[in-house]
Amino acid sequence: MDTDRTLRVFTDFYRERGHHLITGSTLLPPPGDPVLFTTSGMHPLTPYLEGRPHPGGRRLVNVQRCLRTTDLDEVGDSTHLTVFEMLGSWSLGDYGHPQSLRWGYELLRDGFGIPRDRLHVTVFGGDGQVGPDLDSLRTWEELEIPVELTGEDNWWSNGPVGPCGPDSEIFVWTGRTPPRGTPTTDPRWVEIWNHVGMRYRRHRDGSLQPLERPGIDTGMGLERLVTVLQGRDSVYETDLFEPWTRLLPPLWPLDVPSLRLVCDHLRSAVVVIGDGVRPSHTGRGYVLRRLVRRLLTTLRRDDPSRTLSDLPAELLQHTLDHFRTDPGTGPVRDVLLEEERRFDRLLERGRRLLSGPRYRGPLSEEDYDYLHDTHGLPRDVVLSLRGEG
Repeated sequence: MDTDRTLRVFTDFYRERGHHLITGSTLLPPPGDPVLFTTSGMHPLTPYLEGRPHPGGRRLVNVQRCLRTTDLDEVGDSTHLTVFEMLGSWSLGDYGHPQSLRWGYELLRDGFGIPRDRLHVTVFGGDGQVGPDLDSLRTWEELEIPVELTGEDNWWSNGPVGPCGPDSEIFVWTGRTPPRGTPTTDPRWVEIWNHVGMRYRRHRDGSLQPLERPGIDTGMGLERLVTVLQGRDSVYETDLFEPWTRLLPPLWPLDVPSLRLVCDHLRSAVVVIGDGVRPSHTGRGYVLRRLVRRLLTTLRRDDPSRTLSDLPAELLQHTLDHFRTDPGTGPVRDVLLEEERRFDRLLERGRRLLSGPRYRGPLSEEDYDYLHDTHGLPRDVVLSLRGEG
């Protein structure tokens, strides 16, 4: 099942069950939101999960692009991405957790063709404040899906304060042998979907107040889902990255982790630029600048002559088309090449600076801080210039 069909199956399933399809396009959060980028599918819907009426009604579905920088150091493995998409469904005071779980199972089984014997779930088993999630436990038992009870791993919260509640996570067996163990004992059980019962608001003192209108928030990573549906071991082996993994290796021979990082950061930079962000020294622009400079540092590690001017236009257009944004490949390329020129000038200044006697020996944390804060040289660039990256 390719990515486009996966998206249609998901959204059509919920629209047929009365859910209004809302736009989840931009990476930029609503005005007044303090975060730089949208980090989850439910992030823009927080006010509505807390009780505000939504203009689309009480049943919603969307596909939301997200960006997270907390896992940048993990990019290069088989699963972590900087920009990704979340498939989400919501009940804003309408149906409850059991209905959400039943629909979730129906979609996985009938829509995506995942056999029941490849599924396992986890359910909140209770803690000192809240008892076990018996409604979810009974629902899964009726559906004859194996259940594992856990503690805090099945409690979802939007930070130290705000809406929260027990969740039920759905796992798919990805091993080559018949399923064995449980999600907490065998990593071949891969989580693909989380169904959260938004039942409480946590206050600063840690106390929980039941919400007047409990809701349901579900989130499923598109890239992880298609990896499972297409039987791949890595998201980079799916059709989402097919043009990237086909065109870049002949152009830039890189080891697997480096190729994945360059693919991810370039693809993410294209999406960020497509959403109107431009490189700068602060805020969103600095996130974009950091992505571009990280990928350039990796790209040139073995061959300093490599340049983004060789990047095929097909990759830019493929990414803009998938994320449903189209500022044109020309403007995106111009931003990337200008940032590359700025990076080259930075490297030249860095080489002159690091050739001085002060930086010929081991560098202290104070040296790294000074080089970054005064001269704009991040640690990874300094290490690369010193041949230590």
